[in-house]
Amino acid sequence: MKVAILHERLPPEARPDELDVLVQAKAVAEALTRLGHQPVFADFSLDLAGVMESLRDLHPDLVFNLVESAGGQGRLVYLAPATLDALGLPYTGARTEAMFLTSNKLVTKRILQLHHLPTPSWFCSRMAGDNGRPVNGRYIIKSVWEEASVGLDESSVVRAGDLRALQEEIHRRTDALGGEAFAEAFIDGREFNLSLLSDADGPQVLPPAETRFVDYGPDKPKIVGYRAKWEEESFEYRHTLRRFDFADSDRPLLSELTSLARLCWQALGLDGYARVDFRVDQTDRPWVLEVNANPCLSPDAGFMAAAERAGLSYEDVVQRLLAHAVHGMARSRAG
Repeated sequence: MKVAILHERLPPEARPDELDVLVQAKAVAEALTRLGHQPVFADFSLDLAGVMESLRDLHPDLVFNLVESAGGQGRLVYLAPATLDALGLPYTGARTEAMFLTSNKLVTKRILQLHHLPTPSWFCSRMAGDNGRPVNGRYIIKSVWEEASVGLDESSVVRAGDLRALQEEIHRRTDALGGEAFAEAFIDGREFNLSLLSDADGPQVLPPAETRFVDYGPDKPKIVGYRAKWEEESFEYRHTLRRFDFADSDRPLLSELTSLARLCWQALGLDGYARVDFRVDQTDRPWVLEVNANPCLSPDAGFMAAAERAGLSYEDVVQRLLAHAVHGMARSRAG
C-alpha cells in the first residue's frame, strides 16, 4: 500500500516536543518500508484546501495520522481526521469525534464524570460561584488544550485557601499554558500510564507502567513536567523513570487500572491507540488524570515501551494500526 504519513508543518522555532513528530514519522516510515509498503510524507497546516489538494495528488491508499496540533494549537488537532473524513481516506488512530472531545481536558473530565469514572475535582475561570468559598488544598495548574506537558513545571503545583486565590493562580499562568488553563486537585501518590491498542475483539490494554520519581526531595512536587519529558540534561529527565515490574501485592490495583482504562476507551469512543494517565492516592484509590487519543509513537516513548513489554515490535504495532484502519473504513462503508 501507498501510505501517506501526515504530520503538522513545523515552524522554524519549533520546541523539542514539536520536533519529536519528525522522530515518529521517520520510525513509522522505516517500519512501513520493512512491512513492504510505500511511505510518502505529507504536511498538515491550517491551509486545509492546500492539504486536501496535496493528498489528492499523492493518492494514498491510507493515511498514517501523526498530527498533534494545527497551526501550533492543540485545540485544532481534530481538523486532521475531519479533513481525512472529508476526503474519504482511511486513516490510523482516533476518529474526528473522539479527537475533538479529548483535545479539551475539561470536556474529557465531564464525560468521565458522566460515566462515573474517577477524575480529580477541578476549577476553571468560567466556573460561577462564590469566589471567597474555601477550596483549601494543593492544586496543579494545567493547560486545557495542550499536551506534552507544555508549560508544566514544579511551580504549577500551588496551594490555595479560597477560590479567588486559585483563580488568580490560573490567570497568572494562562499565557504559558496555551491561552486557557484550569486547576485540578493535586493527587499526591503513585503515577501510572496504561496504553491501549485496537485489536479484533476491542482494545488490548498493554502492560501498565509506573512513573517513579527517584531522589525527589520532600518539597519537590512529583510531576511529569516539561523538563522531565524533553530536557535530557535536567534532573527531572534523569530521575523520572519508568518501570513495568510490580510486587504481587499490586495485582489488585493493576487489575483495577486495566478495567478503568477500558472504560475510558469506551466512554470517549477511542480508536486505534490511546494512553490513560492515572494517579493513585494514599488510600490506593485510582484517579484518571488525562486521556491521550494520539500518544507519542517514538521508539523510546512510553507507548512503544509498553508494546515491547507485551511482545510487540514496532512493526507489529504499525501493522495492527494499518489493519484496523482498513477494516474500520470497510465497516463504515458497509454501514
